[in-house]
Amino acid sequence: MMDQKRVVIQWDELMLGGVGAAVAGFFTNPLDVIKTRIQLQGELQARGHYQVHYRNVFHGFYQMARNESFVSLQKGFVPAIWFQFLMNGCRFGLYQVCDNLQLTRNNKGDVIFYRSIICGVGSGMIGSFIGSPFYLVKTHLQSQSESSIAVGHQHKHTSMMGGFRSIYQQNGVKGLWRGSVASMTRVSVGGSIQLTSFATVKTYLDKKQWIDVDSWYGTLLSAMIGSCFVVVSMTPFDVISTRLYNQPVDPKSGKGQLYRGIMDCMFKIFRTEGILGFYKGFGASFLRLGPHTLLSIFFWQLFRKEYLLYFKQDQNS
Repeated sequence: MMDQKRVVIQWDELMLGGVGAAVAGFFTNPLDVIKTRIQLQGELQARGHYQVHYRNVFHGFYQMARNESFVSLQKGFVPAIWFQFLMNGCRFGLYQVCDNLQLTRNNKGDVIFYRSIICGVGSGMIGSFIGSPFYLVKTHLQSQSESSIAVGHQHKHTSMMGGFRSIYQQNGVKGLWRGSVASMTRVSVGGSIQLTSFATVKTYLDKKQWIDVDSWYGTLLSAMIGSCFVVVSMTPFDVISTRLYNQPVDPKSGKGQLYRGIMDCMFKIFRTEGILGFYKGFGASFLRLGPHTLLSIFFWQLFRKEYLLYFKQDQNS
């Protein structure tokens, strides 16, 4: 009977991680929209040779509100929430399952760095692959804008389901997972650093007994430190993912018309936009990833704590 309950908890780890990230996505999606547009701005053009529609995050908000509407700040919201639920449900949930099974720690309870990295990378790649179609449509919808402030290729989807239908009709099932390798790389890099730094900091604070690590402020502090490392390491891969997902596709061959893959995209960005091209939207990424990391881990840990308390009470009753 206990084994069955143990399995239930393992599956629930996936659900708790997904719900936590989805709630966080509700607050951070407007920043994700701005980030996407800044990353597409001046695509494969040298600095000073294109019109700058979005100078920074705050100017981006102003431009969208002025030329579109405040509602446009939540473009791509539905697929964004589904992506967060599926991707982070696997990423947080599977990582927690590994932690529950003591795969990331030694006999003393200390985090083993390389094991934590492996579990973080593996869980992130699985989650990113499963959620990739939602990330694809999300990027298409977020980049759609009025012609006066348009950047990147403009796809014509009217909704999430309309996007799925259009992509499937043109390129089949394979087309729905276009760009998934770049997304898996992006998430595995950021996710491994995020989860490892979070677990390491939390364990360190717990040993020092400076604060209650299971409290909301303990979780918040651990997540805050982890988010700093995530933004620096993840932004170049985030730019590459956005470019690969949003590029126009040949309707016959199903191949991208701008980039052949990750390395081709990386080379072309460096050649035309320089090293700073990989950090386009860094400010938006920081403002978005920081709060999203904090909120995702905060809600995940909060829901998990409440669930485990309820589960224990249910066992004792």
